[in-house]
Amino acid sequence: MHSLIATYLPWLLSAITVTSALMAGSLHRSAWSLSLVNQSLWLLWIVTTHSWGFLPMNIALTAVFARNHWRWTRAPRIYSYRWHDHDPY
Repeated sequence: MHSLIATYLPWLLSAITVTSALMAGSLHRSAWSLSLVNQSLWLLWIVTTHSWGFLPMNIALTAVFARNHWRWTRAPRIYSYRWHDHDPY
Protein backbone atom coordinates (compact mmCIF):
# COMPACT_ATOMS: atom_id res chain seq x y z
CA MET A 1 0.00 0.00 0.00
CA HIS A 2 2.88 2.35 0.82
CA SER A 3 4.30 2.15 -2.70
CA LEU A 4 0.87 2.72 -4.28
CA ILE A 5 0.34 5.90 -2.24
CA ALA A 6 3.88 7.12 -2.87
CA THR A 7 3.67 6.44 -6.61
CA TYR A 8 0.11 7.29 -7.63
CA LEU A 9 -1.23 9.78 -5.09
CA PRO A 10 0.90 12.66 -6.49
CA TRP A 11 -0.97 12.34 -9.79
CA LEU A 12 -4.31 12.77 -8.01
CA LEU A 13 -2.91 15.59 -5.88
CA SER A 14 -1.76 17.42 -9.00
CA ALA A 15 -5.14 17.07 -10.70
CA ILE A 16 -7.02 18.28 -7.63
CA THR A 17 -4.62 21.21 -7.13
CA VAL A 18 -5.07 22.43 -10.71
CA THR A 19 -8.84 21.95 -10.57
CA SER A 20 -9.21 23.84 -7.29
CA ALA A 21 -7.00 26.69 -8.58
CA LEU A 22 -9.20 27.01 -11.68
CA MET A 23 -12.32 26.94 -9.52
CA ALA A 24 -10.95 29.64 -7.18
CA GLY A 25 -10.02 31.80 -10.17
CA SER A 26 -13.59 31.46 -11.40
CA LEU A 27 -14.97 32.46 -7.99
CA HIS A 28 -16.50 29.06 -7.27
CA ARG A 29 -17.22 28.71 -3.55
CA SER A 30 -16.51 24.98 -3.54
CA ALA A 31 -12.89 25.64 -4.49
CA TRP A 32 -11.91 26.00 -0.84
CA SER A 33 -13.70 22.82 0.22
CA LEU A 34 -11.92 20.90 -2.52
CA SER A 35 -8.62 22.50 -1.49
CA LEU A 36 -9.14 21.37 2.11
CA VAL A 37 -9.84 17.81 0.97
CA ASN A 38 -6.68 18.02 -1.12
CA GLN A 39 -4.64 19.10 1.90
CA SER A 40 -5.82 16.04 3.81
CA LEU A 41 -4.61 13.88 0.92
CA TRP A 42 -1.31 15.79 0.94
CA LEU A 43 -0.99 15.00 4.63
CA LEU A 44 -1.53 11.31 3.89
CA TRP A 45 1.24 11.44 1.28
CA ILE A 46 3.59 13.38 3.60
CA VAL A 47 3.16 10.88 6.43
CA THR A 48 3.34 7.82 4.17
CA THR A 49 6.51 8.93 2.38
CA HIS A 50 8.09 10.61 5.42
CA SER A 51 8.46 13.82 3.41
CA TRP A 52 8.41 16.02 6.49
CA GLY A 53 9.71 19.08 4.64
CA PHE A 54 6.24 19.47 3.09
CA LEU A 55 4.49 19.54 6.47
CA PRO A 56 4.88 23.31 7.12
CA MET A 57 3.39 24.03 3.67
CA ASN A 58 0.53 21.66 4.39
CA ILE A 59 -0.25 23.30 7.72
CA ALA A 60 -0.04 26.82 6.27
CA LEU A 61 -2.20 26.04 3.24
CA THR A 62 -4.78 24.26 5.38
CA ALA A 63 -5.06 27.41 7.51
CA VAL A 64 -5.34 29.65 4.41
CA PHE A 65 -7.91 27.45 2.71
CA ALA A 66 -9.96 27.12 5.92
CA ARG A 67 -9.94 30.91 6.30
CA ASN A 68 -10.95 31.42 2.68
CA HIS A 69 -13.71 28.82 2.96
CA TRP A 70 -15.00 30.48 6.14
CA ARG A 71 -14.96 33.96 4.58
CA TRP A 72 -16.45 32.91 1.24
CA THR A 73 -19.32 30.97 2.78
CA ARG A 74 -20.29 34.00 4.87
CA ALA A 75 -19.93 36.59 2.10
CA PRO A 76 -23.08 37.72 0.29
CA ARG A 77 -23.48 36.37 -3.21
CA ILE A 78 -22.86 39.35 -5.44
CA TYR A 79 -22.44 37.58 -8.74
CA SER A 80 -24.24 34.75 -10.41
CA TYR A 81 -21.62 32.38 -11.80
CA ARG A 82 -20.65 28.84 -12.59
CA TRP A 83 -17.08 27.71 -12.07
CA HIS A 84 -16.61 26.84 -15.75
CA ASP A 85 -17.72 30.27 -17.02
CA HIS A 86 -14.89 32.31 -18.47
CA ASP A 87 -16.18 35.66 -17.21
CA PRO A 88 -17.78 35.47 -13.76
CA TYR A 89 -18.82 39.13 -13.87
